[in-house]
This record gives sequence, C-alpha cells and structure tokens, in this order.
Amino acid sequence: MSERIVVVGGGLGGVRSAERLREMGFDGQITILSAERHLPYHRPCLSKQIITGEWTPDDALLSFSGDLDAEWRLNSPALHLDPRKQSVWVPGGEEIKYDGMIIATGVDARAMGGAPRHDPRVHVLRTLDDAVAIRRNIRQSQGLVAVIGGGFIGCELACSIRHLGRDVALIVRSPALLGGVVGDDIGKKITEAHVEHGVRLATGVGIKHWVRQPGGIGIHLSDGQVFFASCVVLAVGASPAVDWLRGSGLDISDGVLCDSTNHVVGAENLVACGDVARWPNMRFNGVVRRVEHWLNAVEGGRAAAENLLVGRNHAKTYTPVPRFWTEQYGMRVQGAGLPVLGTDTTDVNGLTGFIANGKLVGIVGLESPGKIITETPELFRQNTVETNVPVWTQPQPAAAPEVLPTTMIPVPEPVAAHASSVPPSVSSSMSPPLQRRRHSRSRPEMVRVGGGRARP
Repeated sequence: MSERIVVVGGGLGGVRSAERLREMGFDGQITILSAERHLPYHRPCLSKQIITGEWTPDDALLSFSGDLDAEWRLNSPALHLDPRKQSVWVPGGEEIKYDGMIIATGVDARAMGGAPRHDPRVHVLRTLDDAVAIRRNIRQSQGLVAVIGGGFIGCELACSIRHLGRDVALIVRSPALLGGVVGDDIGKKITEAHVEHGVRLATGVGIKHWVRQPGGIGIHLSDGQVFFASCVVLAVGASPAVDWLRGSGLDISDGVLCDSTNHVVGAENLVACGDVARWPNMRFNGVVRRVEHWLNAVEGGRAAAENLLVGRNHAKTYTPVPRFWTEQYGMRVQGAGLPVLGTDTTDVNGLTGFIANGKLVGIVGLESPGKIITETPELFRQNTVETNVPVWTQPQPAAAPEVLPTTMIPVPEPVAAHASSVPPSVSSSMSPPLQRRRHSRSRPEMVRVGGGRARP
C-alpha cells in the first residue's frame, strides 16, 4: 500500500512543503486539506494590489513548481487530530489515516474585544475573500474608512485606501507606526509619510466603545476623539490556527510546539511549518517563538518536508535568518534577523542595527536593498549555530485525545492539482523512512475547482 502524507493547510507553507516532498523523491500519496475554496495564493498582495484593484483574484494565485501530483481537498478543513492513531478527521466525519503529516494551517485574524465583528461593515484581512469583501465595501460606500492597527497590514491597508482617493483614519495603540519592528527612526519616517499623504492618524489611543448606526459606525477613542466610519478594518494581529488541535494532547499554546528540527513535540511523524509553528531557532538564543513572515513559510515548509522524510533521528536543525519587507507610498522597508530581540541600536553601513548581548541580531533599512544584501551575511557570522545544541529529539508522550465531536458538515469532492515544471534531480544517496523511489508519470489535464478553472 502506498504511503500517505497529509498536508494540513493550503497556503504557501503547505504547497512549498508538498513540492519539496516530490523533489526529494517521495512517491506516495499527498493529500492537502485546505479550509479555503481557492487554490494557494500570494498573501502579501491582499493588502495592496487586491485592495487597489491592480490585481484580480486570479492574478494572486501561486504558481506550482515540480510534479506535485497531489489530491486537493478545498473547503475541507481539518477538524480533529489523534496523533497516536495517526488520524485526522474532516467535515462529513471522514477519518483520514496518514503515515506522515505536515501542519501548515497558518494564522487567523485576531479578534478584537468589543468590536462589532458581525456587522457587514466591519472586516478583518486574512484571506483572499476578506480582501475582495473589503474592496467591495470601499467601492460601495462613501464615508471614512477606519483601519485599526499600525502593524504591517494596517499601514499597507491605509496606504492602499489612500491610493484609491478615500478618506482614511489609522487608529493605533502605540505611539508610532511599526516602531517596535523597524526601529524608532524608520517608524517615524513611515508615520510622517502617512500624515503627508492625508491619513488621519490617531496614535497612543485605545477604543472605549463602538456605536452602530444606519449610516456608519461610531468609534469613540480614549482621548475623546470620535470617528464615524462607513467601513472598518481590524488589523490588530493574528492568532495561530490551532483550534482543530484542541484535545489532541499537543502543546498548542501560541502555536504548535516543535523541536529545532520542525518535529512536533509529543508526536511521531508529525512536523509543522510557517506561522503556526513555534520552535527554538538555535541561531537566535533558542527561545521558542513563532515567525510570521512570508519567507519563513517558504523555507520552513521545505525544511519541514525534508525533516519529515529523513526522520527525527537524522533531521537537521532549522536555523533561518528571517527576512521581511513592506512597501508604502513608494518607500520600501526591508529587514533581516530578529530586530525584536534587540536591546540597543547602532548604525550598520547606514542601516539600523539591533544589538543583543553584544551581537547583531537584526538590521532594517529604508530604500537600501543593496545594503541589506551586503550586511545580511554578518547576521549569519555573528549568530553561528553550535554543533552540540540540544534539539529535543525525544518527543514527550501526547495526552489522550478527547472524543471527536460529531457535528460535521458535508465534505466536497477532492480534486487534483498539478504543476508545470520539472523538479530538480533527487540525490541517489537519500533513503529516508517515508521516501519511495519515483516512477515516471504523465501529467493529467487541469480540472475544475468549484466552478472555476484550476491552474498550475
């Protein structure tokens, strides 16, 4: 019987991990469970090109590389996991057995206490459908658009909405935009750019209460200001998508706890990657943390697939140097490392350098792509990985899982998605536990997904 690896999550991390499985020669069945109705798409464009209308939803779809040959189950979220039985349940009550699993469920938009979330004029931004709904509301309404939150998503949204010529209020609890992420100097420049482009900025404030009215929503702030908005977007962060893991016995406090090789603590043949994974990066002090960056989904997805195939005893530690960027009003901010760890700052060739315990742990630059490329190797040099670091290779036994809930919804028909390019060659020296030697296969034609044409 062919082995099966189940990838839970149809986003960037999930699809890149599935690609890596095929590149390494895994010839068993790959089943991808996705809570969404869309095939994988780029998320960075949701706060930019989708909002402005420069891209259509089809433009956002990811291209698949390699001979993926996966069974896609769209609109089919995982509902429950029993890691001891190596089983996952999906809508309709179906139990799916697996030989290996990759958890790549990402994050959900964080809830905001007191906000009238069920009002159709109040939105969050996490999915492609969220972005389309926000754009529709903006086009159909005439009043102020209020964005709550001054992180990357909130700032990019405010910029995109101003690009459409709409009046925008950006309401932020912190005293400056992005200050805790990019440093005070660059945060100040970003803040000034928003003001110069007409954003009505309220910083250092909280929201006392909301008032829903037929013509809009009143937002009463702690400093006495009141904004009346026809559209509200809550951009106050994200929470790991782990509800389906409750009762599994795994540690899911702030994400899925992994060892330093992507293997989930408390289970066998189970790895996690991307925003949902919490692991000790031995390059940066080994404290377990999550990293919510686009590139971590790519690199983490590939690393998780590799380490699943070779097995826990032969897995390599995952020790990336994170990189991130944002673009607002034509200004591009780029960073590398973990600036949040810094206790002091210094100048690094015109970049803001973040220092912790005498080491450079992060760099951020404004309109400095060349310098970022030049100085990033210094992060690797100053944050070397010791060869004898503990990686928690022995999993703790999982607690007995809870009884599976019986309330289910119908499961859609599975569909297949295939890629367009030839994968790189596979090293003949690799013989991991879950890997099978590949045979040649012909590519089937594209199929229809939910009434729309699936594309590779």
